[in-house]
Amino acid sequence: MTRLVVVSNRVEVVGKSQTSVGGLAVSIQTALEAYGGIWFGWSGKHAAKVSVRPKVFSTDGLTYATLDLSTKDYEEYYSGYANSAIWPAFHYRPDLMAFHRDDYEGYQRVNALFAKKLVPLLEGGDLIWVHDYHLIPLAHELREKGINHPIGFFLHTPFPVPEILTSLPGHKELVAGLCAYDVVGFQTEMDLYAFHNYIHREVQGQVMSNGIVKVNGHTFLAGVFPIGIDMKNVASLAVDSKNSTSALKMQESLHGRPMIIGVDRLDYSKGIIERFLAFESLLEASPEFQKQCVTLIQIAPLSRSHVQEYKEMREEISTAAGRINGRFSEFNWVPIRYINHSFKRRTLMGFFRASNVGFVTPLRDGMNLVAKEYVAAQDPEDPGVLVLSRFAGAVHELDDNSLVVNPYNTEEVADALKRALLMPLDERKGRWTEMMKTLRRNDITSWREKFVAALQEAPYSVY
Repeated sequence: MTRLVVVSNRVEVVGKSQTSVGGLAVSIQTALEAYGGIWFGWSGKHAAKVSVRPKVFSTDGLTYATLDLSTKDYEEYYSGYANSAIWPAFHYRPDLMAFHRDDYEGYQRVNALFAKKLVPLLEGGDLIWVHDYHLIPLAHELREKGINHPIGFFLHTPFPVPEILTSLPGHKELVAGLCAYDVVGFQTEMDLYAFHNYIHREVQGQVMSNGIVKVNGHTFLAGVFPIGIDMKNVASLAVDSKNSTSALKMQESLHGRPMIIGVDRLDYSKGIIERFLAFESLLEASPEFQKQCVTLIQIAPLSRSHVQEYKEMREEISTAAGRINGRFSEFNWVPIRYINHSFKRRTLMGFFRASNVGFVTPLRDGMNLVAKEYVAAQDPEDPGVLVLSRFAGAVHELDDNSLVVNPYNTEEVADALKRALLMPLDERKGRWTEMMKTLRRNDITSWREKFVAALQEAPYSVY
């Protein structure tokens, strides 16, 4: 039986206590439950020396293989090139890039290390599925070690247009690394278009009408595979949490007042400061929402808190929340509840179900599964409204029935919040029903099956 070997930067053992608001861990877990296999990657731990061999263990029927990294590897590969250079470039912020040659060399070194440690774990017939920007060179490193298995890559972030990507030192090597895979998957048509544009302009490759790409003699498939969610699981968690202690406390604290919710990892790509300013504009322009005591709950777990830019961003957001609360608060109401820690998924889905508006306005995002989870968690008899950034990948599936906004336009976002809060029940139900049809078609199972099916077709030939 074909095994699925999933490789990602970080391995997370997903269980009932899972608190991550990100979708990658849950998505990988679901894929492995369907196919069996191994989840391979970094343990999240630092060690004086790199692991001699991966630690292999099983829990809840899933097998994991993890490596510890040295502090030097972590700083150069992860904090350095991956997150200080690739991440800002891929999120259209080249002004925030910090490039150092040692970091780039560390990025290449750790990818070579991953390949070396993975090879002994492989069996004939395995399909290898690599995830995200940390591990773009991995296929090349595996090929160098004689691995001829089908290898696929899925990019969870946006892929930038050539004008942005070419500002990233090492971009030629990164794209060459992508071209070593058999299947390269993107979140949206816009990401695929940007990749095709680079292939045409920078390396004079060929893009066929059937999605096949040919570069320097190598042929592979590049396509769009929008990641979905486990619809039944989200809905079940939302219903189950309705009478949980946390949900009841939340509802009690609101005293029946309208609630807007945002859930994001604390990152400059998420547009949290812009979101707060739009909410302030709503309260300023529509005093009736002050009387109704509309509350914005923003959950933003800390991310890369050791990085100076992130520390400064956290201070800026906290200052904005404090200023707005100081301006509008009453003795019995605080307009913004700003929370810097995670919640269990069950609790989070309950919060989504209890809220009137899902506020998902990143400045740039690959997909943003929070948008999809918010919709799936709603009560069919009284659904909330999704306010969604035009720069989130999810907008390509939900644009007709969410309220799409430009997150840089504060007044436009404030108007959308007002419209969402005042939207009649019939319209809310209609919009929610249509979004649910789309999400069911493009759920986590569809995503997994389409990608794996494409990978099973490798190698590709040009006819």
